[in-house]
Amino acid sequence: MCKTDHERGHPMPSYTWSDVRKHVTKDDTWIVIDGLVYDVTKWKYKHPGGQKMLFNQAGQDCTVGCLSVWVSVCVSVCVCVCIGCLYVWVSTELMKDFRELRSTVEKMGLFRASPWFFGFVMFHILAFEFGGWFVVYYFGTSWLALLVAALLLATAQAQAGWAQHDYGHHSVFNNSKINKVIHIFLLNFFKGVSSAWWNYRHYLHHAKPNTIRKDPDIRLELFFLTGKVLPVEFGKKKKGFMPYAHQHQYWFLVLPPLLLPLYFTYEVPYFLWSRKNYVEMFWMASFFVRYVVMFQPFLGIGGALAFYLFVRFIESHWFVWTTQMNHIPMDVDYDEDLDWVTSQLKATCNVEQSLFNDWFTGHLNFQIEHHLFPTMPRNNLHKAAPLVKSLCEKHGVNYTCKTLFGAMKDIVG
Repeated sequence: MCKTDHERGHPMPSYTWSDVRKHVTKDDTWIVIDGLVYDVTKWKYKHPGGQKMLFNQAGQDCTVGCLSVWVSVCVSVCVCVCIGCLYVWVSTELMKDFRELRSTVEKMGLFRASPWFFGFVMFHILAFEFGGWFVVYYFGTSWLALLVAALLLATAQAQAGWAQHDYGHHSVFNNSKINKVIHIFLLNFFKGVSSAWWNYRHYLHHAKPNTIRKDPDIRLELFFLTGKVLPVEFGKKKKGFMPYAHQHQYWFLVLPPLLLPLYFTYEVPYFLWSRKNYVEMFWMASFFVRYVVMFQPFLGIGGALAFYLFVRFIESHWFVWTTQMNHIPMDVDYDEDLDWVTSQLKATCNVEQSLFNDWFTGHLNFQIEHHLFPTMPRNNLHKAAPLVKSLCEKHGVNYTCKTLFGAMKDIVG
């Protein structure tokens, strides 16, 4: 038996890892946080990251994962579903050092956002958006004017994509409601996507990056096979219908140009409609109304929508290359139940810091630090990088950093 729990007032039963790992189905889900065992079978439906996120952690120690992704909510609510503790719970030296590192960066104030930085980010997004409209208004609809306008608008949309990422991770304001409102404004109204859809996909990605069947961002097997495991599996079972041996060639014609203007245009409305999320559907529709109002006087309704697709086509290249260069070239495998630090480092890599790289990638060039500390404001990630690198060197964990061109080249490789 565990020693007395002060909140329960009576001894708690103890379990072995063998006991915990028997409860890994959707109808019977246990997880471990800080050596305590939680039955989240019913509560997982209320989890802010979605039930699938917790189910992906079933039978595992998700202490630091929970700490990094919604731990405050998870622990406070999970008290009511704590059923006991592990008979033996040992934290590795790596995880002990990581906890100390997290405490250090908190004391350094790296989880406090700069209002000046995020104020400038928002201002320059709106400036690019206005600039795109103004070019068409002032110079007309010649091919050159439309091209310049499209580049400005695509820049605004790409930078808004990086900005919404900050609010989606609740790394700007301490008040989660304010973060959520601005997140919906940027994604639904400004970009015509969906906050709920993004949350669903992105939290799953962070909990199990590059994990087959658990990370939606690598569910590409309809067209592409990533990593070293899936190609062998598909080859042996003769699965799939694409000429995967040539995927490095047709990549340029499929994912970068078509992900945003084609696939996401279908997936996002389907996601909202299937969940009857009519509020977000309304705000998403308001984006298209806004776009037509902005450009209908110059291009007509059909022309405005065609212009929108062209802007998305440009942005899609920017988005795909930037987001995939940190993950696709790294290890892609089934869930090996690794500790938090090792699992994140195997699936992520950094890109060298420069003023341009930071701006162009929305500071996602510090993907390692972002995955280890998802709620850290992005302008502070570079300050945590030397400490994380020292931790990795101490424990022999690979810390990969590439040039911007090299990281993009490795996608094709």
